[in-house]
Amino acid sequence: MRYTDIAIVGGGLAGSTAAAMLGRAGVPAILIDPHTTYPPDLRCEKISGDQVNILRKTGLAEATLRAATLDGRVWLARFGYLLDKKPSDQYGIMYDTLVNTMRTQIPDNVETIHAKAIAISTSAERQRVALSNGEEISARLVVLSNGLNVGLRHTLGIERRVISECHSIMAGFDFTPVGRSTFDFPALTYYPERSHDRMAYLTLFPIGNVMRANLLVYRRIDDPWFRQLRQTPEQTLLAMMPGLRRIAGKFKVTGQIKIRPADLYESNGHRRPGLVLIGDAFATSCPAAGTGTDKVFTDVERLCNVHIPDWLATDGMDEAKIAAFYDDPVKTACDAWSAAKAYQLRSLSTDNGISWRARRWARFVARLGEGTLRRLRGSLEAGSAIQQKQAATPPHGRLA
Repeated sequence: MRYTDIAIVGGGLAGSTAAAMLGRAGVPAILIDPHTTYPPDLRCEKISGDQVNILRKTGLAEATLRAATLDGRVWLARFGYLLDKKPSDQYGIMYDTLVNTMRTQIPDNVETIHAKAIAISTSAERQRVALSNGEEISARLVVLSNGLNVGLRHTLGIERRVISECHSIMAGFDFTPVGRSTFDFPALTYYPERSHDRMAYLTLFPIGNVMRANLLVYRRIDDPWFRQLRQTPEQTLLAMMPGLRRIAGKFKVTGQIKIRPADLYESNGHRRPGLVLIGDAFATSCPAAGTGTDKVFTDVERLCNVHIPDWLATDGMDEAKIAAFYDDPVKTACDAWSAAKAYQLRSLSTDNGISWRARRWARFVARLGEGTLRRLRGSLEAGSAIQQKQAATPPHGRLA
C-alpha cells in the first residue's frame, strides 16, 4: 500500500497538467497512467487566445509554448475571396507533443506509476485505488482524468449520458504546397461555401515546418463522403470548397488522414466523497467549437489553485467539499459557454432557416468589412511613415 494525498488516474492533458501543478506546489501526489510516453492521438492540435491566458495561470505556459509554433497572422477566406489578414496568437502543437511536454514539467516529487487503475473505492476519509500491477494506493483524493475511458466510472456507478451523438467529426492531415516550397499564408481559416456540405470550417496552421489541416464537419460517421476523402482527398476538398484553390494554390494532402467523431455527453452520479472528475472524464466538448482545451485548463486551474489547497487544510474529503469544485462559478460558466457554442456553431453551419442564413451572410459581410478597414489602416499608416521619413531626410547634396 502506498500513501499519498492525491492519486491522479489518467495522464492525458488534464492529468499531466494537474500532476505538474500539484508537484510544483509541494502537494504529495501520484500519477497513474499505462503509457511511459503519451501516444499519437487526434485531439487538440493548437491553442490560442483565452486558452493561452488560462494556461499561464497554471504556471506551465513557458515550456508548453516553447514546444509549439506561433503563426502570428491568419488569413480568413470564403467563396475564394480573402476577407481579412488578422493578427493571430495561435500556437500549433500535436496533442501527444503537448501532453509529453506537460509531463516534462512534472517535478520529481510526483511519482508516476505506469499501470492501469482497475478499481476504486471511495469514502469521506481515504480512497483506495487498485492497480493492474497488483499495487494499491491510499489517497485522500482521487482525481479521475482518464478521458473517454468509461470502465472505472461504471464500476463506481457514474453514468455517461449522451446528449448529442456524433455531434461533429474532425479530420486531421498534412497540407502540402505543390510547385513551391511554402504557402503564401502563415495560417488560413476557410469557411464553408454551402450549408448542405455540413462543414464548420477548414483551418490550416503550421506545426514546425509542416502545414497542418483540421477539417471540421457535421456528418454521420458512416457517411460515404469519408471514404472519398481518404481515396481522393484533393478532389473531395475542392468539391466542397471550390474557391480554396484560388487562395491556397495547388496542393496535395500528405500522410495519414485521421478521423475522430465526437459525442457530447455529461456525467451523472459523479458527486461523491473523495473523487473528482476533470476534463473529458466529466463532460466532453465539440472539437469544432474549439473549447475543449479551455475546459481542461479551467478545470485543472480551479482544482489545483483553489479547491485542493482548501480541501487539504481540513480533515476529511466528504461530498460537500467536492461539490465546491463542480459548483465553482468559473468552471460552470466555462462549461455552459462550451455547450452553447457547440450547438450555435452547428446551427450556423448547417441550418437553412431564414435567421441562420441571415447570420451567415452577416458574418461574411462583417469579416469582409473588418478586413477592408484593416487594409485601409495599414495603407494610411504606411503612407504616414513614408512622409515622416521623407521629412526627416535632408535634400540631396545638403547637410541637415
